[in-house]
Amino acid sequence: MITFKDIKQNEAIKTYIKKADEALAALGYTDHSLAHVSKVAEIAGYILQTLNYSDREIELAKIAGYMHDIGNVVNRDDHAQSGAVMAFRLLDQLGVSPEEISTIISAIGNHDEGTAVPVNPIAAALILADKTDVRRSRVRNRDLATFDIHDRVNYAVEKSEVDISSDKKAFRLILTIDTSISPVMDYFEIFMGRMLLCKKAANRLDMRFELIINNQKVL
Repeated sequence: MITFKDIKQNEAIKTYIKKADEALAALGYTDHSLAHVSKVAEIAGYILQTLNYSDREIELAKIAGYMHDIGNVVNRDDHAQSGAVMAFRLLDQLGVSPEEISTIISAIGNHDEGTAVPVNPIAAALILADKTDVRRSRVRNRDLATFDIHDRVNYAVEKSEVDISSDKKAFRLILTIDTSISPVMDYFEIFMGRMLLCKKAANRLDMRFELIINNQKVL
């Protein structure tokens, strides 16, 4: 069976991730590099491992997390769907079973806000991992005077953590924000759709989603 390690070592997949990030950089988007997809893979795996899913489901979640943004090499619009089609071809060539391919591409095809639905636990874990990757290091622009609201909101985040409660009933995104750079309301303006999607994804895993900003529970 294909492993997450196999996928990470695959040069073709690595190339698509890098080229997709280059395309997004040209469009002015925040970092979607190997650092982002690796973090998403790690967090998706952490979620399912903590909730006692099988080792194989954890592995598939990591694979989906690592490959989820390759469709950006085609176009930012509908990148979840184009990424799912690309992942199908790549995984099929690697001899992955139809059942496992179906699970992975369903997760990839359902991770973007406009069309996302947590159709299975792996999709739910991918959504949570992807939408909570908010951090200063994702901002490419270093000129604060030219920041747009997306740059400001991400750059304002001094610390970002995800955590599952000891009773496994709550998934938490815990942020420390410099409000002199971006007020909390700006965060909500930009990310409310993502946070509502996180609520649906957490519910799919029999958890609730909590957002804590500067030690205050706001969602």
